[in-house]
Amino acid sequence: MIDILKNRKTIRKYTNQAIEEDVLIDILEAGVRASTTGNMQVYSIVVTKDDAMKEKLAPCHFNQPMVKQAPVTLTFCADFNRFNLWCQQNNAEPGYDNFLSFVTAAIDALLVAQNVCVAAESKGLGICYLGTTTYMADKIIDVLKLPNGVVPITTVTLGYPDEDPAQIDRLPLEAVLHQETYKDYTQEQISKLYATKESLEENIAFVKENGKETLAQVFTDVRYKKADNEHFSKQLLGVLKAQGFM
Repeated sequence: MIDILKNRKTIRKYTNQAIEEDVLIDILEAGVRASTTGNMQVYSIVVTKDDAMKEKLAPCHFNQPMVKQAPVTLTFCADFNRFNLWCQQNNAEPGYDNFLSFVTAAIDALLVAQNVCVAAESKGLGICYLGTTTYMADKIIDVLKLPNGVVPITTVTLGYPDEDPAQIDRLPLEAVLHQETYKDYTQEQISKLYATKESLEENIAFVKENGKETLAQVFTDVRYKKADNEHFSKQLLGVLKAQGFM
């Protein structure tokens, strides 16, 4: 298991081999053994296999090709709807129409998603995490017919790999590890910790092709711009209000 975790890769191209139903169920059953707040399991997983449904989902993920190519797409949702219904049917008044409850359910959903990813990779499958889910949550809600109390948190495509890409770089462990209390970073430490990432040929090319001076500028000015972050933040807050979490 440690080897699987240390050697994992993001897979964006898949063969046309279907995922056997017993394999998929085994993976999902492993997923739902994840830790969960108060043993409430306030999440749901929507499985998409149908080509017509993939066509509808694809624009919600900026038409990234893996959504339609992968045999299975999994949408992990924060879900208090089911728990609320259970409470109401048992003379209990739910008090989960608030931001804290959304965060609780979102954490639950992400823990399950990670379990599913590791289980899938242990079966020889490849996965790709789609960060577009929260950007386009309102559109995904419409496509998947998610009721009040349910918000999509992340999406994972799943299939047998049709590529063997290089492993993506990560910061060294010392960059993210703090002993006992948080120790803030000096300028010298920041330079050292990001030096390898900045020196990679693909990142040097990334800077050049975007007409920037530094890799950091690619992130702030091109990939994750302030204006976009503010736009999607406002949009997501609207979704939370519409779905009963605000």
